[in-house]
Amino acid sequence: MPASRWNSSILEMLNWLQEEQAGLDELISLPIVPHVVHQGDQSEQGSASPAESATQIPKILPVLPLRGLVVFPLTAVPLTIGQSRSIRLVDDVMAGDERLIALVTSRNPEVETPTPQELFTIGTVAMVHRMFRAPDGTIRLVVQGLLRCRLVNFIQEEPYLKAEIADAPETVENGLELEAMARNARDQFEHIADMIPSIPRELVASVVSIEEALQTVYTIANFQRMDLEEAQALLEEDSTSAKLLRLVGILTREVEVLEMGQKIQNEARSEIDKVQREYYLREQLKAIQRELGEGDEQAAEIEEFRQKIEGAGMPEEAEKQARRELDRLRRLPTAAAEYGVIRTYLDWLVTLPWSQITQDNLDIANARQVLDQDHFGLKDVKERILEYLAVRQLRRERKDELPEDQPDAIRRVREGVILCFIGPPGVGKTSLGRSIARALGRKFVRISLGGMRDEAEIRGHRRTYIGAMPGRIIQSLRRIETRNPVFMLDEVDKLVFDFHGDPASALLEVLDPEQNVEFRDHYMEVPFDLSQVMFITTANLLEPIPEPLRDRMEIITLSGYTENEKIAIARGYLIPRQLRENGLRPTEVTFSDAALEKLIRSYTREAGVRNLEREIGSVCRKVVTMIAEAGVDSLEVTPEKIQELLGRPHYFSDEEIAWRTSIPGVATGLAWTPFGGDVLFIEATRMPGNKGFQITGSIGNVMQESAHAALSFVRSKASNLGLDGGFFDQSDIHLHIPAGATPKDGPSAGVAIATALVSLVSGRPVRREVGMTGEITLRGQVLPVGGIKEKVLAAHRSGLKSVILPSYNEADLEDIPDEVRKEIQFVFAETVDDVLKAALEPAGQAAAQDQNSNHHPGSP
Repeated sequence: MPASRWNSSILEMLNWLQEEQAGLDELISLPIVPHVVHQGDQSEQGSASPAESATQIPKILPVLPLRGLVVFPLTAVPLTIGQSRSIRLVDDVMAGDERLIALVTSRNPEVETPTPQELFTIGTVAMVHRMFRAPDGTIRLVVQGLLRCRLVNFIQEEPYLKAEIADAPETVENGLELEAMARNARDQFEHIADMIPSIPRELVASVVSIEEALQTVYTIANFQRMDLEEAQALLEEDSTSAKLLRLVGILTREVEVLEMGQKIQNEARSEIDKVQREYYLREQLKAIQRELGEGDEQAAEIEEFRQKIEGAGMPEEAEKQARRELDRLRRLPTAAAEYGVIRTYLDWLVTLPWSQITQDNLDIANARQVLDQDHFGLKDVKERILEYLAVRQLRRERKDELPEDQPDAIRRVREGVILCFIGPPGVGKTSLGRSIARALGRKFVRISLGGMRDEAEIRGHRRTYIGAMPGRIIQSLRRIETRNPVFMLDEVDKLVFDFHGDPASALLEVLDPEQNVEFRDHYMEVPFDLSQVMFITTANLLEPIPEPLRDRMEIITLSGYTENEKIAIARGYLIPRQLRENGLRPTEVTFSDAALEKLIRSYTREAGVRNLEREIGSVCRKVVTMIAEAGVDSLEVTPEKIQELLGRPHYFSDEEIAWRTSIPGVATGLAWTPFGGDVLFIEATRMPGNKGFQITGSIGNVMQESAHAALSFVRSKASNLGLDGGFFDQSDIHLHIPAGATPKDGPSAGVAIATALVSLVSGRPVRREVGMTGEITLRGQVLPVGGIKEKVLAAHRSGLKSVILPSYNEADLEDIPDEVRKEIQFVFAETVDDVLKAALEPAGQAAAQDQNSNHHPGSP
C-alpha cells in the first residue's frame, strides 16, 4: 500500500464500511485509549484508564511487516495481504479471540520479504476488525490501531514473524500552546482539503471536530500525503507537542506545493484564454481593416522592410536582391512556410552595417601612449601599427593632391591591413588586438578558429537548408554594427582539415586584400566589403598554416620576454591586476626584485608571463589568508618568503645543468618549441659490443639522420680529434634525449650530438655553462639554423653563460635584447673543431668534474 493517504485505499475503506453499518458503528464506539503519560501525574508511567485496562495487550504478538505504509494508533486502515506467510499469520490471528497483531514498517519498501533487521523497532498494536477474501487469492483487512509498541526480541521467523513487544508510552502535554498547534493542524488540513476535491467533506468535518491533540495528530497523519521516513519519524516522537510541530511543518509544505500547483494551472489557463482572445480580436481587426480599406499587418511589415532597405545604404547589387525578395514576400501568405525564411533573410540584409563606419583616431602620439600603457615591449608590432596610422593620416591630409581616378584599372588602393602574430603562449597576442582597437578608436571583435572544421562557419550555409544562417564573419559584423572593426581570428594554426571541409580555404577570400572587397557569404548571396576591416590572426606555430593563407598575411613574430622584461611587466601590469582581483591595497603586499627573480627562475619556465601571473596570484591569495586569519597588516615578499609560501622550487636552472653535464657524454643543446626556446640535454653512453648505435627519446626522422651524420663524422675524424680508433669497434653506443614523452625533431641538435659523442669517447666533460645549436655536415661544417632569438633567451633563462652558434647566424644577434647580449658570451663556429674547442673541458679537469657527478641539485 503506498504512503499517499487520501487516494483509492481510504475511499475504498469508507465505501466498504458504509455498506456494513454495523462494522462502522463498532469502530466508532470502540473504547480504545493509547498508553500515554500526562504531565503532572504522580506516577512516572501514568495510570491506565478503565478502557485501557479492558484491553490487555499480550507480551508476544505476531508481526506483520508493512511495505511503504505506517499505521498510526487511533486510526482505521485498510490493508491488502498477498504473501503466503502474511495470509498464514492473518488466518491464525482471526482464529483466536484477541485478533491483535503488531504492524511494523519495513525500512526498504522494495524488499518483498523483509527480515527482522530490516524492520523499524517502533510500530503499532492493531486489532483486525474485518476480513474479506478476494477472488484473486488476496485478503483485505480493516485494522484499528490501538497503541504504540516497541519490538524487543524476535522469537520466531517461520512460518511468520513473532516478537516480544514492550509498551512505548506517549507524553501528552497540557496548555494553550498544545491546543493552538492542534487547532493550526486542523485548519491546515481543512485548507488542503479545499484544494483537493477528491477528499470527502464528511471526512474533513470529522477531523475538524476532534478535540484531543494526540488523536488530531494521528487522524490527520493517516490521511495526509507524506514520505515513509516522515511518517515513521512522526510515529516515533514521544511528545505530542513534538508530533504536532512536525505535522504542522509537513502540512505547511504541502499547502505551499498545492498553492504553487494551482497558480501554475491558473496561469496556463489564463495564457490559453489570452491567446484565444488575441486570435479572435486579431481576426476581427483584419475584417474591420478590410471593410475600411486599410492595410493589414503584413502590409505594415512589408512597408517597414521597404523603409529599412532605403535607409540601409546598400550597394546596388544588394539593394536589387533585397527588393526582389521583398516582392516575393508581398505575394506570399503569412501562413506559408517560405514566408518566415524570406522574412529572416530580409532582416539580415537590412541590419548589416553596409554604410556604418567608425572614425579612426589618427593621433599617433595617443596611439603610442595607449599601446605602451597596455603592453610592455613588443616593439615591432607597435611600430607597424604606428606606420599604418601615419599612412592613413598622410593620405587624409593629401586627399586633394591625389588623383581621383585610379591609374591602375586592375589593382586598387588597399585600405585594410592583415597581420598575423606568431608567438608562444602568454606573450600577449590576443590582448594586443584589444589594445590596437583602443588605440585606433575602433570596435573590437574576436572569434576563435581552434578546432573549426566546417567552412560553413566562415562562409555560412546556403538558404536551401533548414535553419541556415550566415557565417561567423557576417554575424560578428552585424553584432558590432560597423564595417571597419579590428577583427581578430584567434588560433589560426589550429584549424582542422578533414572530410567535413577546409576552413582555411574559405579564409583565403576573407584575408586577401584583392578579393575581400566583395566577400560573398553563402547565405547572403550578395557581396559585402571587408576591405576596411583590420584583420589580425594569431598562432603559436607558422608551419601548420597553409602556404597560400600564409602568403596573404603580414607575419610579425613575437618572441619571449627576457628576465628584466618579465620583472617590468610584473610590476607594471601583473601585480596591480592581482592586487585588484584579490581585494588587496598596494601597501599591504610588496614584491622585491629578488623575489620576482626567484619566481621567474625557480617557479616558471616559459616564454610569456601567464604562469608568472598565476604564481603572483597564488602569493596574493596566501597573503589575503594571512590578513584574514592572523591579522597581518602588510607583508614584503622576499625570496625566502616565496619559498615559504609556494613550497619547493620547480626548476633549478644552472644547478641542474651543472649536475647533468658533470660527466662525459652529456652536452647541452638549445631547441626551439612552440612555447619559446628550451634547453635540451644530449646524453651518450657506451657498452661492450660491436659498432652498435641506437637512438631513443621520441625523436623524428630528421634528428635521427642528424645523429647518424654526427656519429659518422666523429668516427671518420677519430685520429684528428685525438680519439682511440678502436673504441667504436669494441663498443655499442646509446644516444638518448631525455623528456622521452615529448616529440623532438630537426637538424639543429647536430653540433650538440657530435660534442656529446666526442666527450664520451675522450672522457672530457662538456663545460657546464655552455649551450649550443647548429646543423653539421659529414665534412664537419656547421650550418645555420632558425629560432636563434628564442634559443638564446632560453639559454639566458637557464643561466648559461656561453652560447655556441653557427657563424652564419651572427647577423641574428641584432634581434637579441641588449641586456642578454651583455650577459652571454657568443662563440661563432664554422666547423665542429671550433665547437669542440669552446665546449669541452681540458683533459686534466675531467677527474675533478667527475667526483661531483652524483650530486643532485635538489638533494642536501
